[in-house]
Amino acid sequence: MRQLFIFIALLFFCGNQLKAQYNTGRFGSMGGGGGSSKMQRDTSRHDHEPDTLTLTYRHLGEPTDFVIDSSVTDFQLNFLKVPATYTTLGNSGSAARNLIYSPLMKPGFDAGFHSYDVYANTHEGARFYYTTRPYTELQYLVGSKQEQVIQVTHTQNRTGRFNFAFDYRKVNAPGYFRSQNTNHDTYRLTARYQSKNKRANTYFSFYYNKLNGGENGGVRNDSFLTNPNYTQRKTIPVFLGNTSSQSYGFFGTTIPVKTQYQETGLLIQQQYDWGKGDSIHVNDTTDIYRFDPVFRVQYTFNYQNNNYQFIDTSPDTTFYTTHYNLAFIPNDTISAKHVWKMISNDLSLIQFPMRGNLGHFINIGARFESITGTFMDADINFTNLALHGEYRNKTRNKKWDFSAKGEFYLVGQNMGDYSVAGMLRRHLSDLLGDMKLSFTNVNREPSYVYKYFNSSRDTWYNSNLAKENTTQLQFATDNKKLQYSLAVNYFLFTNYTYFKDYYHSDQYTSLFNLLQVVFSKKITVKPFAWYIDLAFQQLHGNAPLNVPAFWTRNRFAFEKKLYTNLNLMTGIEVRYNTGYYADDYSPLTGQFIYQNKQKITYNFPDLAAFANFRIKSFSAYVRAENLNTFFSKNNYTAPLYPYNNFDVRVGLRWWFIN
Repeated sequence: MRQLFIFIALLFFCGNQLKAQYNTGRFGSMGGGGGSSKMQRDTSRHDHEPDTLTLTYRHLGEPTDFVIDSSVTDFQLNFLKVPATYTTLGNSGSAARNLIYSPLMKPGFDAGFHSYDVYANTHEGARFYYTTRPYTELQYLVGSKQEQVIQVTHTQNRTGRFNFAFDYRKVNAPGYFRSQNTNHDTYRLTARYQSKNKRANTYFSFYYNKLNGGENGGVRNDSFLTNPNYTQRKTIPVFLGNTSSQSYGFFGTTIPVKTQYQETGLLIQQQYDWGKGDSIHVNDTTDIYRFDPVFRVQYTFNYQNNNYQFIDTSPDTTFYTTHYNLAFIPNDTISAKHVWKMISNDLSLIQFPMRGNLGHFINIGARFESITGTFMDADINFTNLALHGEYRNKTRNKKWDFSAKGEFYLVGQNMGDYSVAGMLRRHLSDLLGDMKLSFTNVNREPSYVYKYFNSSRDTWYNSNLAKENTTQLQFATDNKKLQYSLAVNYFLFTNYTYFKDYYHSDQYTSLFNLLQVVFSKKITVKPFAWYIDLAFQQLHGNAPLNVPAFWTRNRFAFEKKLYTNLNLMTGIEVRYNTGYYADDYSPLTGQFIYQNKQKITYNFPDLAAFANFRIKSFSAYVRAENLNTFFSKNNYTAPLYPYNNFDVRVGLRWWFIN
C-alpha cells in the first residue's frame, strides 16, 4: 500500500498548486452507461480570464464534439477502460474477448492478433482536444496481489489554434495463479494545428503499445481449486511456466512465458480548404474571423509497425506435444514472431454543400498501401490500392443524421475486398429519444494468421480460404429522459473463418445468422437505483461459433448527494451468463479457438460490493470483488482458466485545471 500513500500525497500537493472552479451538466450517450459530465465555462468574466473550463474533443473524420465522462457510475468503463461485456483469461490485463460477439468488419489487410486489442491505443480512438485551460487527469488503482494501474493525461491549448495532448497508462497485475502476470505500457500523443486564416489544418497522432501477458495454459486440473492443500493459488500446478522463476515489480517484471505485442502508429493528416470568410464584430475592441469551408483537399500519411511475439524458455513436455504435436527437446526455447509494417498514403477530396455545416459533406478518395511481413524464416511484400467515398448529412438542428459510405480494394493482395454501409438516425423528441437504423456489408480476405503461422519449431499454411462475407442489420434507440438504450443486431455470415484447434484454421462455408438484443436501463426510486445491462444472443445453424444465450450485469445502488458536493454511489453488482462452450485459448498463436467438449457454467453469479464517490474534481472507487468465492468455487472464463479469488480494489481519479 506504500505506493497508494505516495500517490495520495502527490495528489494533495498538486491540488494545492492547481486550483479552479467548474460547472457540470449531465449528458447521456448512445448505448447507456449512466451519462457523463461536461466541464463548462463561466462566461461572466472576460474571455481572457475564464475561471472555469470548456473541454471537448473529436475523433478523426467525425464532426461531433464529445465530452469527458466524470461520472462514477461505471468502474469498468470509466476506470479500467474495459467494457463490462468483456471477459479475460482471469487476470487483469490478460487476453480478452467480448461475450457479446462482435465480428471484425473491416476490409483490407489484417494481421489477426486481437486478443489484447481492448488495452491498446489506436488512431481511431485518438482524441483531438479543444480546451480553454490546461487540463490534467491522474488515475491510480491498487488491488490485491500487488495489482497496480496508473494513468496520466494532459492537454492544453498553447494558442487558440494549437492543442496537444499526452496520455500514459500502466497496468501491472501479478494475478492469483502462477505465470499469469501482466505488464502493459501504452503511450499516446496527439496534436491539432490550424493556420491563422483557418484554411489549413494539421492533425498528428502517435501511439506506442507494449503489452506483456503471462501465459500459463490454464490450471492442470479443476480439482485443485477445492483441494485444501492449494488455498494459496500460486502453488496450483499450471501447464506453462510451472517451474520457471519470476519476479514482480511495477517497472521491472519478469514473465517466464509470455505474449508480447509492440505496436507503433504514426498518422499525419493535412487539410487545405477553400471557402468563404467573414469578420464578426463582437464589440468595440473585438472582431472574430469566421471561415466556412466549401471544398477541401485532404492528405493522410499512416505508418504502422506491429511486432507480435510468443516466448517460452522452459517448455512443458506434455502441453506442446498434446496441443501442437511438437516433440520435446531439452533446454529448447519455443517462440513465434510476426512483424508487420504498413505505410499508406491517402488523398481525399471533400465538398461541403451547406455553408457552416461541417457535418454535411461528400468525400471521395484513394489510398495506396505498402505492407511488409517479416517472420522467423521468411519475408513477404505486397501492395493495395483502395477507393473510398462517403456522403454524410448531420443537420444543424441535430434532428437528422444520415450517412452512406463504401470502400473497394481495386488492385493488390486484398483485391475484391469491400465494405458498404448506411446509417439513418433521427431525434424524435425529448420523450421518445433517438432512433437509428443501419446496414453494413463487408467482404474481406481472412486475417493473415488464419493463412500462415510461423514458429521456431513448425510452420503451417492454409491456402484454401475464401473471402469472408458478413452483413449486419441494426435497429437502435437511445432515450435520455427514460434512461434506457436498446440495440437489435442481426448478422449474416458466409465463409466464417475460425481456429479448429490450437494450431490450425478452418472455414465454415455455409450461411448462418446470429440475432443479438442488447438492452440497458436505469430504474430510479430515490435514493435507490437499479442499473440493468442484459444481452440475448441466438445462433441459427450449426456453425462453429459459441456464444452465451443470456448475459446480464445488475447494479443495485444507493445514490445520493450528501452535504454540498459529495456524490455517493454504493451497492452490489451481480454478473451472470448462461452456460455455453466457451472458446479455449492457444498461447502460441495468441488466438481464442472453437471447442465443443467442455461446457462452462457458473457455480454462482459473480458478486461485487462497491462504494464510489466524487467530491468536486476527486473521485474514488472501492470494490470488493469475487465475493462468490467465499461460498462457492471459482467461476471459469474458459476451460481450465478460473477467475481470481476474492479481490479488493481501490481506485482514485483526480483532475486539475490550471
